[in-house]
Amino acid sequence: MELRTAASPRDVKHYTTQRLREEFLIQNVFVPDEIRLVYSHIDRIITGSATPAEKELKLVAGQELRAEYFLQRREMGVINIGGPGCICVDGRTFEVAPREGMYIGMGKRDITFSSTDKENPAKFYINSAPAHTSYPTVLIKREGTPEEDVVIIKEENKVELGSLEQSNHRTICKYILPGQVESCQLEMGMTSLEPGSVWNTMPCHTHDRRMEVYLYFDMPEDAFVMHYMGEPQETRHIIMHNEEAVISPSWSIHSGCGSKAYTFIWGMCGENQDYGDMDTIANKDLR
Repeated sequence: MELRTAASPRDVKHYTTQRLREEFLIQNVFVPDEIRLVYSHIDRIITGSATPAEKELKLVAGQELRAEYFLQRREMGVINIGGPGCICVDGRTFEVAPREGMYIGMGKRDITFSSTDKENPAKFYINSAPAHTSYPTVLIKREGTPEEDVVIIKEENKVELGSLEQSNHRTICKYILPGQVESCQLEMGMTSLEPGSVWNTMPCHTHDRRMEVYLYFDMPEDAFVMHYMGEPQETRHIIMHNEEAVISPSWSIHSGCGSKAYTFIWGMCGENQDYGDMDTIANKDLR
């Protein structure tokens, strides 16, 4: 598990391009037959993946957590952006299709990941945050019929925003948030841009009470996203390619503009779970 320390905005404004990338950019997120994790001191989020291909992968705590097992004091959200796969939680197997997700509550000991087809392996993207109690473990689907331990994303949590004229026509699909999938502090969702739209989260905002991590994907090899970060009057950018993630501190804006349309997963944790608790920055005030 890789460790990343927190950074002050007073320091970040002096970073070179390389230093900025070293502190906030996460590359090589998905590696076949590996679990790769980055532990950030910013709100103690862990971001990473499990990419089973030839073998089943078991999630372990690692020395960094000083815990008996990974979710002893944590909760976890997972969204599959690859082929179909399975997540086994304490002996119960959940089939997780592409674009489906899971919330796994604190206290679950044995967690393994596998793929249905090694030629088209699952890519399980993971966000984990500290937890104080245990909420039910559930499979999260976009469509279908609710059943025991299966949650269907509510229509009110599929939000279409923007327009082609503003280059930001997109659909936000909220997976983990209060009223749908309960958690201690973790929130996760996926935003998909329509063809011809390239901007996300613009006008941009900050939320001092939560940090955020973005995973950009659904991009061809030659495409990129200019991810904007920094204080509103001290903005910086990181050029990102397909299936790369970026850590966004609570004091930073987080917005992006791509060379073509893309999809991204957002994950948040921190002081509250109020999705609408944000401070919008007017375009004219950005520097």
